[in-house]
Amino acid sequence: MVRRGIAALLESEDDIEVVGEAGTAESAIARIPALKPDVAVLDVRLPDGSGVDVCREVRSRVPELACLMLTSFADEEALFNAVMAGAAGYVLKQIHGSDLVGAVRTVARGQSLLDPATTATMLQRLRDQAGHKDPLAALTDQERHILELIGEGMTNRQIGERLFLAEKTVKNYVSNVLSKLNMQRRTQVAALAARLKADRPSGKGHSDGGKGK
Repeated sequence: MVRRGIAALLESEDDIEVVGEAGTAESAIARIPALKPDVAVLDVRLPDGSGVDVCREVRSRVPELACLMLTSFADEEALFNAVMAGAAGYVLKQIHGSDLVGAVRTVARGQSLLDPATTATMLQRLRDQAGHKDPLAALTDQERHILELIGEGMTNRQIGERLFLAEKTVKNYVSNVLSKLNMQRRTQVAALAARLKADRPSGKGHSDGGKGK
């Protein structure tokens, strides 16, 4: 209903044409590169994944695409990930219709919808990440979870069943993980997951028997 309402709102404008809609991340990833719109309005949270991942994937295929992220609440994590994925703007669903239309026009002109406070927060976070040198810093929470499951030896189908995702969606996540970690093979990801698990502190919070291993 929200998607149809937004489509109707945008379609009513003389200078805007809605060329397509999608209800899932998988459908959006398939349709957007084929339709090549100037702007994609993406919900941050989708039934089978994240709009942030859709943004990253479709912009890798259509670099000139402007992605406008839409969410129902202010989420600093999602905002940061969206901008890192190349999103041009980020608005709340509570936005007035006329403001949403204006936001679409703004990003279509190649401008950004990020205020100074948001930019400052992001820059600070980038500096913090650079200082910590976390090997998984570029991964989303979902991608980290999938990395852990790969480390447990799960196949894409098993991961999909565990996370209620389509197997193709899991494959896209795995491809993103490989790309972000500059790895070529799934076995490399599994080895990294095992190493990170082994490096986690285990003796301070609880014990498996005190004197044993």
